[in-house]
Amino acid sequence: MKRHGRLFDEIFTAENLYQGYLAARKKKRSSRACYLFEKALGDNIARLLDEVHGNLYQPSPYHTFQVYEPKPRLIHAPAFRDRVVQHAIYSHIYPIFNQSFLQDSYACRVGFGTHKASSCLQGAMRQCSPDDYFLQLDIRKFFYRIDRDILLTLLERKIKDTRLLDMMMLFAYGEGPIGIPIGNLLSQLYALVYLDPLDHFVKRELKAKHYLRYVDDFILIGYSRQECFALRAIIEEFLSDVLRLELSKSTIQKISKGINFVGYRTWRSRKLVRRHSLYKFRRAVKKNDVKAVVSLIGHAKHTESMPHLCDVLSKSSINLPRKVSKKLKEGEYHAL
Repeated sequence: MKRHGRLFDEIFTAENLYQGYLAARKKKRSSRACYLFEKALGDNIARLLDEVHGNLYQPSPYHTFQVYEPKPRLIHAPAFRDRVVQHAIYSHIYPIFNQSFLQDSYACRVGFGTHKASSCLQGAMRQCSPDDYFLQLDIRKFFYRIDRDILLTLLERKIKDTRLLDMMMLFAYGEGPIGIPIGNLLSQLYALVYLDPLDHFVKRELKAKHYLRYVDDFILIGYSRQECFALRAIIEEFLSDVLRLELSKSTIQKISKGINFVGYRTWRSRKLVRRHSLYKFRRAVKKNDVKAVVSLIGHAKHTESMPHLCDVLSKSSINLPRKVSKKLKEGEYHAL
């Protein structure tokens, strides 16, 4: 396995930090933190360079807050200057690790979002008998239980630059002895890296033909009921022994019952968005929240839920962007 060195000096240049700033300011242009950073942009980048190369850099305290959808989580939002540093690192490190990620791993990867995951799931279901079973598993409090020593070992498989590794691990530390903060850009990459051994184990050792994983939610499709129970025991042992993780819940059902995955209820012949998404859509329309409405339309496009969404819109006075309205009228968002 090729290991990459001499990355620290390549990443931490004025130009790359400037590119990191450009990436960090996307969707943050209206924030005060972004304004203050770019108000003295040259000085702030120079200060970051001095701190990094002088081994003086430390991330600022996180801004923490709770979110409740899709489930309760404590978010650690980094300071803007730390976003800049993370983007500079991420742009160089992500391509190195992405080369070894399997096609069955979704989330936080370019071109591997919920729509592709859902489409591939339905394709796998159609290749199996409706009387076959699927095994769906979820990892208990995944981000909070990541072992940082194991994470560092996995990062060292690809990176041999100790200065860069030390810098990267600064963004992995949390309040307890295990776990990484939810909210960091690099935490998304760390999650991909940490569960990559699971993907390779399931595909190479267990020889799973139909397998998909979206963060800590993963599915194996096309087995008998007894085989699903056996696979669950083997995977549970692997997670415990190799990654120090444990399962939260599991589902073993016939494919004909449908699968709830990445925000969709999927069958071999049709697909619907979850009921909670319909509730959120109706609430957003009622509140005239155009941004939320457009987002939910994008989520529901090409599902059999679109006629219901269109019916709700027809009874409202909300003004959608012209491009979205045109696609709705022309039927481009209707189920395929």
